[in-house]
Amino acid sequence: MSSASSDSKFVSDDQNLIAQNLDQIIASDTYKLAHHDLDLLNSPSMRGVRMLLEISKPELRLEEAGITSTVIVFGGARVQERSAAESCLAESLDAVNADPNSKLLQRRVEQARKLLELSGFYDSAREFAFLASRYGQPKDSTTPCCSTHVIVTGGGPGIMEAANRGAFDAGCRSIGFNIELPHEQYPNPYITPNLCFKFNYFSLRKFHFVMRSVGAVLFPGGFGTLDELFEVLTLRQVGAKSAMPIILFGTDYWSRLIDFEFMADSGLINDEDRQLFQFADTAAEAWSLIRDHVQETC
Repeated sequence: MSSASSDSKFVSDDQNLIAQNLDQIIASDTYKLAHHDLDLLNSPSMRGVRMLLEISKPELRLEEAGITSTVIVFGGARVQERSAAESCLAESLDAVNADPNSKLLQRRVEQARKLLELSGFYDSAREFAFLASRYGQPKDSTTPCCSTHVIVTGGGPGIMEAANRGAFDAGCRSIGFNIELPHEQYPNPYITPNLCFKFNYFSLRKFHFVMRSVGAVLFPGGFGTLDELFEVLTLRQVGAKSAMPIILFGTDYWSRLIDFEFMADSGLINDEDRQLFQFADTAAEAWSLIRDHVQETC
């Protein structure tokens, strides 16, 4: 058989088929640069890479922004400013009036009344952030790109919104460390746009909260606030975090919520551990505790 007749039997002579195969090569995930392959980056085997990215990205961006120190503000996402809390109470009252026998609706009215009482903390968080931001980002600074005492929050609503809003009122920058959650949620609108980050891993979000912090102020909140409180207290107790003011805002609230005296009397914490935190009831008082500590340290 001649070579010509044998060559005609090869599939590779089909130019259309060759062109299709080349297109498939170019379109294949395996041909993508590794960092462009989203399916690969989102795979379980790349979890370590994703965690490294969540460590590196905020660190690089904050360094570029000249953020040298932060003040953490934690607090409940459900604490609203007074006008919003009043509206929620009015809606709850309308609902229970339409169905007076509903125990659930009666319970919601009780909770709405309590949240209205707590709405003053929204104003206090906003005022505190205003004071801290003006101190750390003065308008007459000769180095406007370098900022200290920058407010950092979880980036959500409630007390977090109030703190970012206080910095916004002062014409200053603030940071939001938002988190990807199963239910739909968005960052509050007062965060500095290029300082708003979204995390997938709670642990790495905590890392960045504490990394540059020179103080933490905790307002009334739920499980998330308590989680962050004991995280910071534990780091201070074991010496993993250098000395910094940890301020519980609202003496009556926190004294009722957590019996630190009982913990010490039970021998579960040392008496000295009660010195790891302080109480404050006004924005000026909370700010003076942090400012005085920083000045003494310097």
